[in-house]
Amino acid sequence: MGDILPFPAGSPSRFGFERVKSTYTVREISAQFGLSERVVLRWTREGLIPLAAESDSLHPRYDLRALAQFRRFRELRGQGLSLKQIYSELRGQLNLFPAPAGQLIQLPLRLSPFEEALIQHERGDSRAPESYLKAIQAGDYVADAYCNLGVWEFDAGKRAKAFDCFTRSLRHDPRHFESHFNLANLYLETEETRLARLHYELAAELEPSFANVQFNLGLALAMSGDLELAVAALNKYRELAPQGETGKADELLASLERALARNV
Repeated sequence: MGDILPFPAGSPSRFGFERVKSTYTVREISAQFGLSERVVLRWTREGLIPLAAESDSLHPRYDLRALAQFRRFRELRGQGLSLKQIYSELRGQLNLFPAPAGQLIQLPLRLSPFEEALIQHERGDSRAPESYLKAIQAGDYVADAYCNLGVWEFDAGKRAKAFDCFTRSLRHDPRHFESHFNLANLYLETEETRLARLHYELAAELEPSFANVQFNLGLALAMSGDLELAVAALNKYRELAPQGETGKADELLASLERALARNV
């Protein structure tokens, strides 16, 4: 244990809350799942990952169907499989039900309750919370719906309701990455650093390549006085973050290194 550092000016969490979205870009998928953009695009070209309806090869976007595939990738990687083995596994699942040549994929005519809530949320539509509750009642992406409802409640200044939503999400799916990350952010906001660290570490186990987890974990460790561990987490963030986006980490690392030097 070292010195407990005062929190940097501004919001405690360097990065905001994570929610499930209706569509994702290649860069967003790469950042969240630790897959290179090259691999994401190659898997897309080979038909392993479906594109969203309003998408094309030049500007690919991914919806809930693709998200399920990427989450399966995350699960298989957590089991220790190599990228080559995961590719074979996903390819094998794809080949179980091959579509006849030239057959068009019929898209659903109506959005599911959760899909409707996603679109409303992204438009700032006040009906989104009610739609998330309808999705939960219908058993449609329950953990995701609770997670997103928690983000909505937090943005509305209702932290207690947000906390309840994130914990309910984790009851339905104890490995829900976004809810662990968001719950950790809530604990960090209230300086409950031990619990924040716990949930950041759980999120990091689920998604070790997601840079934002490492930054916020570094903040939690710095706040609790675990300076050497904080330095390790922030250096990990610097390895994972896109080039040119490490300024805040560099500033905090410099402060931590000065504090550690004083303790020598």
